[in-house]
Amino acid sequence: MLFRVTMPTLPPGRRPLSPGSRAGLGAALVLLAVVSAVELADNSTAHFVGLFAAVPFLAAVFAFWQTVLVVGVLATIVGMVFLGAAGPLTVSGTVNILGILLATGIAAAVATMRQRQADRIAELQRLALVAQQAVLRPLGPQVGSLAIAGRYISATAAADIGGDLYEALDTPYGTRIIIGDVRGKGLDAVRLASIVLGSYRHVAYERADLKTVVADLDRAVARSVGDEDFVTAALLEERGGTLTIVNCGHPAPLLLRRGEVIALEPQAPAPPLGFMPEVKPRVERLEPGDRLLLFTDGLGEARREGEFFPTADRAWRLLGHGTVGDGLASLEAALVDWVHGRLEDDIALVLLEYAGPDDGPTVPMPSWEVGAAGS
Repeated sequence: MLFRVTMPTLPPGRRPLSPGSRAGLGAALVLLAVVSAVELADNSTAHFVGLFAAVPFLAAVFAFWQTVLVVGVLATIVGMVFLGAAGPLTVSGTVNILGILLATGIAAAVATMRQRQADRIAELQRLALVAQQAVLRPLGPQVGSLAIAGRYISATAAADIGGDLYEALDTPYGTRIIIGDVRGKGLDAVRLASIVLGSYRHVAYERADLKTVVADLDRAVARSVGDEDFVTAALLEERGGTLTIVNCGHPAPLLLRRGEVIALEPQAPAPPLGFMPEVKPRVERLEPGDRLLLFTDGLGEARREGEFFPTADRAWRLLGHGTVGDGLASLEAALVDWVHGRLEDDIALVLLEYAGPDDGPTVPMPSWEVGAAGS
């Protein structure tokens, strides 16, 4: 059954004023009232009529051109009233009136150009949002047996995405997660991040072990960058409660377990993607309730007055409560408060929680992982 909802309609051609137009109209009327009050206080010939030319310019700072024209016409009429009250219209008075009309036309043109620029910026922001959603797809709330949440904190107010990246996939080989950080900033970093994610979304389903995934990603990066460009990355795979981590020059994930915070450092250091890393996997057994924090180096570099944000010391208090989304929200709030809202680098955050083994079919561990869990 359909229900018809009656909505209030406006007469054709009439729309409610935008907040900017209301602000411009209000400021212009205040200035008009001030200049009028000054003229009234001056009992002699109208000396301040020329100041009415500033009224449409003030409106043009905020309002649409239609509002500017209305305000300018009103200022012209008020100016003519004061001139008429002062006696016959003189050459000086005529010049003042013409000046107000000219200022109104110029102000309307300025308002038109400003609005076109604002519309273009809004369109670019919409396109940037679409690009962000294509590069960094929303995570979670559940991937395989892991509850998961992701968060991207931009250091630039004008941009919502940079060179940090993350992805989580439920593959035939278990749940696979990547987090990475592209060297550099700007559009080139975004382009390389999209290349890495595009390659990962393909090979994660095709390769049986993470070493091969790393090799494929390394070739994709090497084909796309210069000699000094690279991508740090950490790749994780969870299957049946076994967690495998390979690290290519990236900050170590933090394991939160029963009130403790453990940095899962790699068994041996490996260079970033683009430098042919030879990775050695680290294997851990997960316990129900374990949480894992993955992050880019922007978190480690966040500081105020030379003091770095104490991630490891505060991780459990911030991340060990509520859902994984609640935990990341708490971490972001504490981080922004720590740096007083001024970040030097973008930050990508991913928080995982292992709920326990599921009832699905088990996937055998690859041969190169056998025995690693107990080492």
